[in-house]
Amino acid sequence: MSAAKDRFMWLFVFFDLPVKTKTERRVATRFRNFLLKDGYMMIQFSVYARICKGQDRVDKHLQRLTGAIPQKGSVRVMQVTDKQYERMKILVGTKKNNEKTKAEQLVLF
Repeated sequence: MSAAKDRFMWLFVFFDLPVKTKTERRVATRFRNFLLKDGYMMIQFSVYARICKGQDRVDKHLQRLTGAIPQKGSVRVMQVTDKQYERMKILVGTKKNNEKTKAEQLVLF
């Protein structure tokens, strides 16, 4: 097994979706619900993250995400290693109770 298959990666999804009309709010809510059901956790409003073990899983979740993207708005994805994620600093505020910082904590589930 190669080291790349064992490496934990984090996917961050950043989005700005229109919410002026009832239909736009419904579409935005549907997208947020998709992220939660797909294992993402909310880091901040419109910023969600999930952990994946290996590049194959990252590719799988990117494909699923691509199929769920709303037609309007802006959605971006960033992939970082577990080591990079651990180095994230909170400058203002506190870490949320459901927010994990180590991949080992998530493997138990």
